[in-house]
Order: sequence, then structure tokens, then C-alpha cells
Amino acid sequence: MNGGGTVWPFRRPVYVMLKPVGDRCNLACRYCYYLGRGSGALVDDRLLEDFIRQYIAMQTQPQVLFTWHGGEPLLRPLTFYRRALELQRQYGRGLQIDNCLQTNGTLLNDEWCQFLHDNHFLVGISIDGPREQHDGNRRMRHGGTSWHDVMRGIGLLQKHGVEWNAMATVNARNVEQPLAFYRFFRDMGCEFLQFTPIVEPQLPECSVTADQWGRFLCSVYDEWVRHDVGRLFVQLFDATLANWAGVAPGLCSMSATCGQAAVMEADGTVYCCDHFVSPGHRLGNIRQQPLAGMLYGEQQRRFGLDKQSALPRECRECHWLFACHGECPKNRLTTDCYGEPGMNVLCRGYRRYFAHVAADMDFMKAELDAGRAPANIMVLKQQKKP
Repeated sequence: MNGGGTVWPFRRPVYVMLKPVGDRCNLACRYCYYLGRGSGALVDDRLLEDFIRQYIAMQTQPQVLFTWHGGEPLLRPLTFYRRALELQRQYGRGLQIDNCLQTNGTLLNDEWCQFLHDNHFLVGISIDGPREQHDGNRRMRHGGTSWHDVMRGIGLLQKHGVEWNAMATVNARNVEQPLAFYRFFRDMGCEFLQFTPIVEPQLPECSVTADQWGRFLCSVYDEWVRHDVGRLFVQLFDATLANWAGVAPGLCSMSATCGQAAVMEADGTVYCCDHFVSPGHRLGNIRQQPLAGMLYGEQQRRFGLDKQSALPRECRECHWLFACHGECPKNRLTTDCYGEPGMNVLCRGYRRYFAHVAADMDFMKAELDAGRAPANIMVLKQQKKP
């Protein structure tokens, strides 16, 4: 470790989600976990340059991924992102630089979409399913509904050939309608679907229970595995298969450790994770401390390892530990059967899901081990019957 607190040599890649507008947003989603946590600042040009320069310099691989998040990042004008690309080219010579932007989609227009296409952005669109599932929670700040504006934005992305993914929450409004939820995304031509359960103790009217989550996963999985394997990428199902095969799942909540995805607020403050923006998880501020020192430092290392070391006894004894690793620490809000704290409130639902998919996961793992990509699993199983 040098005098600046930076660890050499770097042994693992680290990602930082940048919040160019902090928690500012044109929507007021009922279950938003970030509203009110921001500093009220906007990323200024000097901070933007410092971040891009340091972020590129600390990378361990020739590929660099920038993630722009919010709040609503499209509240910054196009000139801000054109300046960001200019700085990426200046400091990233010889490197492959990619950009991912997460948006609610309501502010997209032709100019935005042409820019995103021309600069090869991957766009994540927040949408919770069909209108009746979406509009109850995801409303405009002035009180109107947002679904039609989101769908218009998706149409513009498709018109301009922008690569996009759907990112949805599973909440009290849609958890009991899993097939309507899933078929909506499939039928609209979505090729990548990520969904996350809402677990907010202060908002039980929005949150899902473990039993609901288990039923939801099993229902969506059955529809996907019968019809859409190889056509529609469902992040959680692919992460499950990855853990079954003993490879990195690509989803932090299902990984053995975390700490490789920090967040930087608009005032330059860096936190361990987007879900842990609190004083106890503050790593420092890029205006006073080098980014690499914070991200490869002892506090972040401990945060990452705590995911595994803090598991309660029931988790450590669980047959399915390899498949979920206790899921996200933010959901470890109850005690286990031995009275130890740190049990995931969705555990019972995950156990039901893992038991439900086990035979198929074993089959698909065997296909992968044999060097074959698992297409529609039901067709393959029929073909292999004697």
C-alpha cells in the first residue's frame, strides 16, 4: 500500500455507479429507496473530469464500463453526456469504453435516442409491467401516470436501434399476476429482463412476502423454460444457472461476496453500494481522497466479505447456499431458526424456487458441460427420451 492509501497490485475489477443528478427525479415512485438520500448537488465539470480520469486509471482490464444512474439521469442535458464522452476519449486511449444508462424513459426523444445509438449506449428502462401493474406505483411527480410516456420512450429506442433492457420491480401490485407480468415483456420484444423484489419494511403496502416471491418465481420460470430459453434472457434465471455451474453469476445479489459495485453521489461522496448510502458506509469523497484508495481499501474489502462471513447458522447449513449466498444483505432483516440475526426475509421463497428448478438446472448444467447451449429445455428433454 502506498502513502495515498491505494492498494497495489489491483486484483479485481471494481465498478462505480455515478449519480449525475443525485436523487432528483421527475417521478415519485411509491417504493423509491433513494429519494431524499442525495446531497442536492449536481456533478460539475471538474468533478466529472476527476471521476472519469481516476475511474479509467484504476481499471485492471482493457474494458471500462461507465454506469449513469439516478434519480433520473436524463435531467442532465445532452451537453453533459457529450462532455463525458469527450473526457472518456481523452483519458481512455487504447481502452474499450462502454456506457450504460438507467432511466425511467419518460424524457426520451428522437435527439436523445439518436445520441444513444450513435454512441453505443446500453439503456436500462424502468417499467413494472403492463399499465395496470405499473401506474399504481410509478407516477409522475406532478401526480399523473407515467406508463404511456415510458412506452413511447421504448418505441423511440426501438425506432433508433438502441440496445435496451427492461428493469422491473416485483411489488404488491404485480406479484400475484406473474404470467401477465412476464408475457407483457416477452410480447413487446424485450430480450433482457431483470426484476427485483421490493422489500421495504416501512412500506409493507408495496413489499412482497417470501411466499409471494416463491410463487412468482416458480410461475415465471415455468413459462420461460417452456417457451423462451435462448430467446429472452432473464437475469435471475441465468444467475441461478451460473451458480449451479460454479461460475460467477454476474448478479451481485447472488454472488458469494459483494463490494465490487460502489456508488458516487453528485457531490463526490462515495459509498459502498447503491443500497447502503448511509454514514456508516461512506468511503470518502473523491475531492479529498483518490478513488482507487476508497474502492480497493480495507473498508470496502470488509463490506464485501461481510456478505459471506455474517451469514447466520441456518444459512450456513442450507442445501441451497451455493445458489443464493444469502441474497442481498439489504434484505437480511430477520432471525433464523436458531435466533441468529441476518436471515433474509425472502429465504422461504428462494428455497421453494430452487427446489422447483433443481432438475432443470441439473439438466442445463449437463448440456453446458457437454459443450451444448441449452435451447428450449422442454424440447431437448423430449428429444433425449428413449
